[in-house]
Amino acid sequence: MEYTHEKLLIIDFGSQVTQLIARRLRELNVYCEIHPFQKITNSFLKNFAPKAVILSGGPASVIDEGSPCPPMSVFEMGVPVLGICYGQQVMMKCLGGEVERGHGTAEFGRAYVSQKDKLPLLDGWFSSGDEQVWMSHGDHVSAIPPGFEVFATSPNAPFAVTADPVTEFYAVQFHPEVHHTPKGAILFQNFIKQAGFSGDWTMGTYHEQAIQAIRDQVGTEKVICGLSGGVDSSVAAVLIHEAIGDQLTCVFVDHGLLRRGESDEVIKHVPR
Repeated sequence: MEYTHEKLLIIDFGSQVTQLIARRLRELNVYCEIHPFQKITNSFLKNFAPKAVILSGGPASVIDEGSPCPPMSVFEMGVPVLGICYGQQVMMKCLGGEVERGHGTAEFGRAYVSQKDKLPLLDGWFSSGDEQVWMSHGDHVSAIPPGFEVFATSPNAPFAVTADPVTEFYAVQFHPEVHHTPKGAILFQNFIKQAGFSGDWTMGTYHEQAIQAIRDQVGTEKVICGLSGGVDSSVAAVLIHEAIGDQLTCVFVDHGLLRRGESDEVIKHVPR
């Protein structure tokens, strides 16, 4: 199914918490999709036409040869871009900044950032002083690209929050998507506000559109669904059954890795 309303693209560089970015955005009624960096090409970006882009964190080092990197067209679309952790570093490198190895500046865990200047992305932050964030970086930004300014720092991250307000490129060294950054949701809310999202998307709306898309695609044909009991196949089975009813036949594939008694539950509840 192709969603044609306002879309936010999350480019995944392999972070363990990329799914949390999507969750935070969906909680704010924004439609978003996660796609791996390998899939992001100029033609993909043109077809997807995102209203904004988020670059996720990741385990790689931008200093290493062959490290993951988005195409430069990400920064040429004229839409707001937010880089998180590795996403910040790759943004800095792509746009003319510099990134260096840790050398005593690595941070892993709770940290506190201090405001250096005001920025719409950080509205609602620093009302009571420094803000707690969650850091996870070995490398660090050592020089920012032309047009960027520093808006917040931490003891080991002098460029904890940088931005070019003109192009609406924002970069944060910490992870706003995790629970340990208490005001992370506010940061995302500010970002989607800057990007002009209406915030009117809901999972209910998506559900209705998915059902209709399935009906349009299937028509009067029959469908076979391989069902393993996992989230993906189970949701697919339920959606398809809601859409076409008895036209669907589910085939349960017991791969032997389900929890005790779970296979019986799948057989009991799956559409027949």
